[in-house]
Amino acid sequence: MNPMIITDRVKCPVHKGMFGLFLEDINYALDGGLHAEMIENRSFEFFASGGERYHWFKRYDGLYGWQGSDGARLSVCADRPPFRINPHYLQLDAEKPGSSFTNKAYDGIFLQKGRQYRLSFYAYSEERVIPVTAEIRTEGQPVCAQEFMIQPGEWRKYEAVLEAPEDVERGVFCVMAEAAGILYFDFVSLKPADALFGVFRRDLVEALKELHPGFLRFPGGCVVEGNTIDSMYRWKLSVGRPEQRRANWNRWAVQADDHGKYDHYNQTLGVGYYEYFLLCEYLGAEPLPVCNVGMACQFQSVERYEIEDSLFKACVQDALDLIEFANGPADTEWGALRTAMGHPEPFGLKMLGIGNEQWETPESRFFERYRIFEESIHVKYPEIRLIGSAGPRVLDEYYEKAWDHYRGQGKENYVYAVDEHYYVPPQWMLEHTHFYDDYPRSIPVFAGEYAAHEAITGKTPARNTLNAAIAEAAFLTGIEKNSDAVIMASYAPLLAREGYAQWAPDLIWFNGTDICRTPSYYVQQFFSVYTGEEELYLEDTVEAEGRGIFASASRDSAHAYVKIVNASEEEQPLVLQSAWKADTEVTVVMLSGCGTDSNSPGQPVKIRPSTKRKKLQEIKRLPAKSIVVLIIG
Repeated sequence: MNPMIITDRVKCPVHKGMFGLFLEDINYALDGGLHAEMIENRSFEFFASGGERYHWFKRYDGLYGWQGSDGARLSVCADRPPFRINPHYLQLDAEKPGSSFTNKAYDGIFLQKGRQYRLSFYAYSEERVIPVTAEIRTEGQPVCAQEFMIQPGEWRKYEAVLEAPEDVERGVFCVMAEAAGILYFDFVSLKPADALFGVFRRDLVEALKELHPGFLRFPGGCVVEGNTIDSMYRWKLSVGRPEQRRANWNRWAVQADDHGKYDHYNQTLGVGYYEYFLLCEYLGAEPLPVCNVGMACQFQSVERYEIEDSLFKACVQDALDLIEFANGPADTEWGALRTAMGHPEPFGLKMLGIGNEQWETPESRFFERYRIFEESIHVKYPEIRLIGSAGPRVLDEYYEKAWDHYRGQGKENYVYAVDEHYYVPPQWMLEHTHFYDDYPRSIPVFAGEYAAHEAITGKTPARNTLNAAIAEAAFLTGIEKNSDAVIMASYAPLLAREGYAQWAPDLIWFNGTDICRTPSYYVQQFFSVYTGEEELYLEDTVEAEGRGIFASASRDSAHAYVKIVNASEEEQPLVLQSAWKADTEVTVVMLSGCGTDSNSPGQPVKIRPSTKRKKLQEIKRLPAKSIVVLIIG
């Protein structure tokens, strides 16, 4: 058995912030997830959507999630809204004292003992002051409540802080009229008082922060495009006061194999572009927004704005205005809006994605669209780095055409990196650890969406097996060793609410109270936290790879980091030779277990890393199905 030689010779620099995050509103990742709002359809603006590929429809269903008690007649009005852009609001005809209405609230209301929750809504009564009680109930009994005196004549905002005297699971949010009469309600909200920026569910944000991401790509993904032009993501509708952001139906509401199951999946835009930028700052991640190029999702639709259309030109202008919103001074139109929202300093946007998974056809003319965006942006903002699309997968004709296009331009600033996506079986990743060895280095790669997909049916946390994570780790050693070719990488999708998933596997699963870091999560953490500034040469690894062992090594000014993956079903011997003395003490971080095991919200730590201190000479064996990180120095 040949030794694996860890040299101190530098192979290439590692791009700062190489490993990051991709956040798309799929699997109820935002509304029902990262967005801390507990009320579902808070503005009475939800749509039901349906149809088949190329033929989609939406139907207004403003009372979705709301239900009245006996003696309470609910209806939706639009003639006197507090916010015109979201014109619908609730009318409650309370026929008797005690008439009430409740909210579905996804899986119900979850409260933790001792925590505070901010309740707010807009309301007015028809003719006289009417007392109402807003409360959280469990088993028909109120747990916490607040009375309000609803004034007649005009809309007012009512607010209170509720404190939970006990834990509540699947509670009911209820508003009860204490007297008969007609009342009107809009924008009903309930959030934990400790929500980050008053917006984000804190435990999920902290799990993201623990990944130390170098960048955050948002808001998609196919959500950027929508199933129709009508449902495409428009960033300008996601800024300003939350009450004045126009609700939209979600591209992931309808899937061929989930027809009707998630047909009320909507986007309230409570998390909009301003909040995305705030989140990037909090995470210490470079923002990477993705612009729509005037096309609906090519998988699902043929709708698009033709290049000659003024509406396509408006899409180009939206990209220019986005840069101004992020970076412009306070005396510009969009910089002034950012300032008014509370952030006078620029966000420091440096990168912009042009399209998501677009590919070239005679009808799409994507390359021409990209060229128009590139020229328009770089005339005004030459410093902005643009990310191009290689299409929906690697190694097909669209991928080949894309690379031929970008490499054939002969223009230094034409594209900064090209976004490649692959969702593949674990075996593919194990067999393609050298995928980037022979890539030309003229234009870097952004591995923007990848994951190992086990052949396990269903959309559950069980698909996030250790086997899948092991394959991803092996593949990432190859990406790290080619960090002069691949400058950014992010797993996808990021978040999934248990019972609400359109896609699996996912990096983090959650429910109303708990979160689950998957084995893949820990792999991403290993590479984002334990990758240095310079990649080191490894020698004599061919024999080890033949036994299912893959490795990479890097260093910074303080430490060297060696990652070793044993993808085999057996414990493997390991002989290391290095520039460090044999008795050097190292920190050993390891993830191992049964390959078919996974974590879940109900069993979140079945597989988790362990940490030990050892001498380098003591590291002689690799457990079966393991990922080991050696931190030297």
